[in-house]
Amino acid sequence: MKLQTTIKKKIELEGKGLHTGCITKAIFIPETPNTGIRFRRIDLENKPYVHACISNVYETQRRTVLKENEALVETVEHVLASIFMLGINNLTIELNGPEVPILDGSSKIFTTKLERAGIKIQEEAKKTYALSNYFKVEGKNDNSKIEFFPQKKLEIEVTLDYDLDILHNQKAHMRNMSDFKNDIASARTFCFLHELDELINSNLIKGGDLNNGVVFVQNKTETTSLGDLKKLLPINTNTIDKGILNNTKLLYPNEPARHKLLDLIGDISLANIDLKGKIVAYKPGHTINAKFTRKLKSEIIKHQNIMTGQPLMNLNNIKKILPHREPFLFIDEIRELGEDYVTGIKYVKKDEYYFKGHFPGAPVMPGVLQIEAMAQTGGILALNSVEDPENYLTYFMKIDKVKFKKKVEPDCILIFKLNLLSPIRRGICHMTAKAYVNNEIVTEAELMAKIVKETE
Repeated sequence: MKLQTTIKKKIELEGKGLHTGCITKAIFIPETPNTGIRFRRIDLENKPYVHACISNVYETQRRTVLKENEALVETVEHVLASIFMLGINNLTIELNGPEVPILDGSSKIFTTKLERAGIKIQEEAKKTYALSNYFKVEGKNDNSKIEFFPQKKLEIEVTLDYDLDILHNQKAHMRNMSDFKNDIASARTFCFLHELDELINSNLIKGGDLNNGVVFVQNKTETTSLGDLKKLLPINTNTIDKGILNNTKLLYPNEPARHKLLDLIGDISLANIDLKGKIVAYKPGHTINAKFTRKLKSEIIKHQNIMTGQPLMNLNNIKKILPHREPFLFIDEIRELGEDYVTGIKYVKKDEYYFKGHFPGAPVMPGVLQIEAMAQTGGILALNSVEDPENYLTYFMKIDKVKFKKKVEPDCILIFKLNLLSPIRRGICHMTAKAYVNNEIVTEAELMAKIVKETE
């Protein structure tokens, strides 16, 4: 069981905001378990809190802005990425201004400061979640998309597709959370010279300079055409060559992709969960990042709600469809049922008959019975496709790709999730099946069965 954490001591840092230009002091304060991550605008009346959660996302143009009641906090993504990757769960960040300092345009300074403060392990368990289903979100007009794939650890892959001479298509890949500090945290924010006019006209980048970001120049440019942009340049600069403004050197050949990965981490942290899974992002940005995080949060809530309220089918309802009876009926409830999916529940009690012999003193539910319980859950899905299920039986045709990953012990809730791999044709039902205990996969398999009508 993973435990919640906070920092051991208060720390402070100060700097200007990238978009507001305001000088702001940030004070990081340790908090008690279950507080979560929150900002506090101590410059405003009543010193309101702004909680770092996806429901508080207010704006996503070039940065992530949070709003709670009337209090705003801008450009939260870099500091949240550091907090998330250090595994910190409880923290208040007091700000005497509207925007988190941009510092060097990365997460490096935040990460270093928080590490030096020390990490304190607390007594409450973390909210850890391993989603069981694939999903994706897509942007409206830019071909962007972000996909989620279930797996045991957090892994993130990002692809950029600007297709420009100065910034070729590139990827960044974080295979383990331990990679963040050395490979991702120092990647700086970036933009293009031809975007700066629009950003200034949008009342943004008031605090931008050549020390807190990388500016790419697509075409050789005369500074006389830059207007107010000249203030960002060294004195007596007349011509800007194609390349990177002020000849700034990239820290990595793929530094832009690494920074987009950093931004994505900060944005997905707003789901408020210690997430496991692989995230693959094509052309990510704050808008689609927020869309993905909302979907992620909704999927988590949907899964958590499986065990709330009354079941779709209780044991008596199940017996009206399946011919199985005790002691060979291994599902107690059906919680979800659709055309191509089903979720079944088995309450594994300590007095199950098979525990007496498997094994005395170390009871474990036999794997073959877990597969049988999966098959019975799948039988509900298969028989849901016929009008008179009480007149049909289902028979195994094939069991494939079986993996037993963890022991199933007494006094647990075993959740079976089955999905059709293809539409049911000629009575053939091909399904993927996964069994979970405490949101972790314990068993998985592919099952094939045939629906057969009983003869009189």
